[in-house]
Amino acid sequence: MRVIIAVCIWMVFAGAGLAEPSAAGLFAARQPLFTVQGETTAKARLASLFMDEADGGLFAALPGRREAPLRQGGGKAARLHDLIARAEAGPMGYDAVQHGARVKPPKRPTDMSLGEIFAWIAATPGQPHAIGRYQFIPATLRHSVKRLGLPPETRFSPEVQDRLANLLLGDAGFLKAQTGEITAETFMLNLAKIWAGLPLPSGRSYYQGYAGNTATMEYAVFAREVRAILDG
Repeated sequence: MRVIIAVCIWMVFAGAGLAEPSAAGLFAARQPLFTVQGETTAKARLASLFMDEADGGLFAALPGRREAPLRQGGGKAARLHDLIARAEAGPMGYDAVQHGARVKPPKRPTDMSLGEIFAWIAATPGQPHAIGRYQFIPATLRHSVKRLGLPPETRFSPEVQDRLANLLLGDAGFLKAQTGEITAETFMLNLAKIWAGLPLPSGRSYYQGYAGNTATMEYAVFAREVRAILDG
């Protein structure tokens, strides 16, 4: 599963992405840049946000225009966090580490500083590094940390992880969904384009079949929960 075809690498620097044909233009600010695997594993795995190349990743942090950042999420954001975590992190929650990492961090992620996490990443090349409740990979973590201006000594605490996740919720149009500027369906599609464990209306992951990715909840459940959050 290590045959990797890089697709449109230059687009990272242009701030562009690849749109699903049926949803062109809906989420250009956060389109994932594919690196397509020549093979996929037969064993199904929990989907991970922004899995890196070593794990058949389909997600990259892209520069360029974004939706309004969500700095303080409030109760609705916390409920979305819980829903996303059900699809992504498993029972380890904030201390989750992608299971394919052969060399695990020396401490629980929530006990590590950002600097210590980046040091672990640098010392263990060639393995997946998705970490935390929202399964950030290095590029996404660095990009999000920079956006928040967090220093290296910042602890990767639950609060910090939630703040980082709020940036992604903002990118997905959470504020616009609350004000009716975009529909709940568009917002759910945007979320599914970020988190591979969340389903499309078909019940499949946006990244179905890539590196074992599959949706980990039913669309009816996803839609019911998101609509209840937005309406609550």
